[in-house]
Amino acid sequence: MNRFNNIYLIGPMGVGKTTIGRQLAKALKRPFYDSDKVIEQKTGVDIPTIFEFEGEQGFRRREKKVIQELTQIQNIILSTGGGVIVSEENRELLKQFGFVIYLQCSVERLLERTRKDTQRPLLQTENPRQRIEQLMGQREPLYLSCADFKINTGKLVSKIVVKKILAEYKSVAD
Repeated sequence: MNRFNNIYLIGPMGVGKTTIGRQLAKALKRPFYDSDKVIEQKTGVDIPTIFEFEGEQGFRRREKKVIQELTQIQNIILSTGGGVIVSEENRELLKQFGFVIYLQCSVERLLERTRKDTQRPLLQTENPRQRIEQLMGQREPLYLSCADFKINTGKLVSKIVVKKILAEYKSVAD
């Protein structure tokens, strides 16, 4: 199993993983998966509902199971949830079975992109900026520890990001 058959996108919520993942899948003519959407399909409820009834721990358990399943599929593009890297097991699976791309973005930009989104349980707080800064402080080293390539999506249109990712991917996959 060649790990370069798969592309996995990691990064904070609002960074553009789903948008860029879909465009990469289209460009490479591969199936696209969004781990959060797969969790919602399997449970029949949205992520805020899972958080409400099972807490973050319950959600992370479900996420781990879905990552185990998805990393066994070949030739896919996978967009992950922002906290997928909190689990060491998830980080290992991502590194082992795919080319991992860390999409980065400034806190400012993340706030801008997520401010009206009610589907992000971790941001339903008095101070979303503080929450994003806190999450980034905890998660940045973990994102970096499993990334094969990183790119800042903050000021680039998604088409350009996809072009740069494809160029990098082709240079390592060939």
